Amino acid sequence: MHKNNTKRSNVNKMMILLLLPLFSLMAKEYYAKVEPYEIRTIASNVSGLVTYVDEESEGHQLGKKSYIEIDDELDGVELKQSDAKIELLQNTLKLSEEIVENYAQMLEKKELNYDRVKDLKIKSTVEKDREFYDLVATRNQYVTTQKEMENLRLQINDLELRQAQLKRSIKDKHLSAPGFVLYHLMVKEGQVVNPSTPLAEVADIKRAKLTIYLNAADMGSAKKKVIYLNGEKSSYKIDRLWNIADATHMSSYRAEIVIDAPKQFSRLLKVELKDE
Repeated sequence: MHKNNTKRSNVNKMMILLLLPLFSLMAKEYYAKVEPYEIRTIASNVSGLVTYVDEESEGHQLGKKSYIEIDDELDGVELKQSDAKIELLQNTLKLSEEIVENYAQMLEKKELNYDRVKDLKIKSTVEKDREFYDLVATRNQYVTTQKEMENLRLQINDLELRQAQLKRSIKDKHLSAPGFVLYHLMVKEGQVVNPSTPLAEVADIKRAKLTIYLNAADMGSAKKKVIYLNGEKSSYKIDRLWNIADATHMSSYRAEIVIDAPKQFSRLLKVELKDE
């Protein structure tokens, strides 16, 4: 009885040894779906009413034309008004600059006049005080006009900042993604959106990627392996390799292979990692 158990144990060990290379070979063979290199979820940066959605472009490559538009009428009106306000303020600033220049010349002459009369004995105290008060008044007018100019400059700066915000808002209300495929629309015409509302998903199809999940044994030399796709040798290599086990595929490590864009996405490819 003991001999039979020993023989059975030896047979089991031999079978395990014979199967190990097969398991090793299978561990280097994977299947992956050809996916777009990147799929972006586009969220709104602004609030407003959706006035246009290009539903016919869904599933097609986009050009420069907007595929979603959000109402920007009030932004446009405010932008025109700010243009007019800035022009008025700049004209006022030019006039103030001329006034300051005039005050500067007046101040220079009045300071010279006061310096000449302040020590003259033939001038009364009242006359000297009158010259002094006139000098101080001109100096105050000069300083006041300078302060008004600074205030005008601040107003112009604030309006220019507001203009930049309005231009950014208008741009954000006309969404385009040249070269990308409109993968999925998430809004309809007439819908009101807020910042962070998902609007659409667009896909980068200029390249593609394959995602496989390696076991620990294949991790060390994965980037040196030759990659075969559907049995054919390729020039591709693993581009990204995660050293932390995947949360979904337990005890497996995610790897990505970037490949040329195919004519058709989403088909399965057999991926093999082989030695040189």
